[in-house]
Amino acid sequence: MTADLPDDDIEGTRSALAPMLAAAQAVLPWLPGAQPARFAPALNRRWIAAARQLAQTWSASGWRDMETLRRAMLALYQVALDSADADCIALGEALASAVDQLDTGPPSARLLAALSAALECFGEAEGLEHPAFAPRARHFAQRLGDAAVAGSGSPRSLAIDRLFVGETEERLARMADALAALPADAVLLKEEAAQIAEQAQGIELYGLMHLARQLAAQIGGATDFDEPRTRARLDGLLQQLRQMLAAVLPG
Repeated sequence: MTADLPDDDIEGTRSALAPMLAAAQAVLPWLPGAQPARFAPALNRRWIAAARQLAQTWSASGWRDMETLRRAMLALYQVALDSADADCIALGEALASAVDQLDTGPPSARLLAALSAALECFGEAEGLEHPAFAPRARHFAQRLGDAAVAGSGSPRSLAIDRLFVGETEERLARMADALAALPADAVLLKEEAAQIAEQAQGIELYGLMHLARQLAAQIGGATDFDEPRTRARLDGLLQQLRQMLAAVLPG
């Protein structure tokens, strides 16, 4: 035992082990699992639960129960927005668009395969912290987008997307000013949100459409803009719209 060793031997042992301990400490940060979490644990738990619920809903009823499927998809999409992660938001947008396309007619085999593969992939125990999450999210966002285009026969127009982004950025700036005003301009806020939703639907950006409609629904005659929680909630929705808009254009 160490207590029985002479002091000189103890110091000699410590000196001999020092380089080994230093090397081990240098390597530890590079070992799998030693990296700090990228997301808050509560957010990751929400993602795992929402991803599993969406996968179970899809497995149980597919597109035959669109109301339940859309509700489960929006729950996952909300977590993606809360993550403020570009890859996660892009995946949520792609899933929202794919699910909404199921309403337009019989889904193609390619779209069904892309949805099934994506939903099987993201309910793992590590959730957002899975080492391969980011490349998987990019892969399935692209695959879902390609399947949706192949099914609709109408590829996205970069020029139209750029025009939409420019106009929507201006609308969001006006909405931020309207919310910051005293008193807040509820009419302008609601009108601009409705316009964003309508234009987003026209170019099949369904995630943006749903979020803009959600913001518009928060505003009514009884909305108390002097209540800090109300302003914080609307500010949060505006920020989510900005994040989602930033993911529309490639690069």
